[in-house]
Amino acid sequence: MSLARILVFTRTTGYRHDSIPHGVDAFRALGGEHGLTVTATEDPDALAAALAAGDCRAVVFLSTSGDVLTPEGREALRSYVTGGGAFVGVHAATTAEYDWPWYGELLGARFERHPALQPGVAVVEDRDHPATAHLGPIWPFTDEWYDFRSSPRGRVRVLVSADEASYEGGGMGEDHPLVWCHENTGGRSFYTALGHTAESYADPVFRRHLLGGLVWAARLPVPS
Repeated sequence: MSLARILVFTRTTGYRHDSIPHGVDAFRALGGEHGLTVTATEDPDALAAALAAGDCRAVVFLSTSGDVLTPEGREALRSYVTGGGAFVGVHAATTAEYDWPWYGELLGARFERHPALQPGVAVVEDRDHPATAHLGPIWPFTDEWYDFRSSPRGRVRVLVSADEASYEGGGMGEDHPLVWCHENTGGRSFYTALGHTAESYADPVFRRHLLGGLVWAARLPVPS
């Protein structure tokens, strides 16, 4: 029996996060631990071909930024997800493909701005999900605490939100989702705004968060 294939896409045409290689390493380590074949690429043609081939169990957009897809890539991603495929967006994935409305629906929200990198507190709203079941009610974290153009609440299942009183510069107020999931575009989509720093990808708690989002989206067994 072949291993489930996970495709991690990391192309950037805007800001490029130094943490991207650390994120790729984290997904590869999780794959090795849990029977998943992880392939990483920056090539939009390779992404389109892999999705069109139909052998990907999930696609991860890891801190992608700017226009990262070809027209063929857009069509392949849309066909893959609407056909029941799994999508995982991490951190800056919400800063990509701004002029493609469907991608905005897939993500659930669009990045607007962020304050300075700093410690803060995330509030775990829903622990009945593989990405949050290992967390307590609050989750101290250091990140950029992304603000979005609008809250996706009501269109998505919010798992984690930001406590803006715990850091400086928040701009969304009391309703500030950070992590969510949905099935609005045919397949399953999971997004986490966390993951700016290289250190976060070495954190076993954050790695478990990523793994939970991945296995949920891909409908894989939840590791014990």
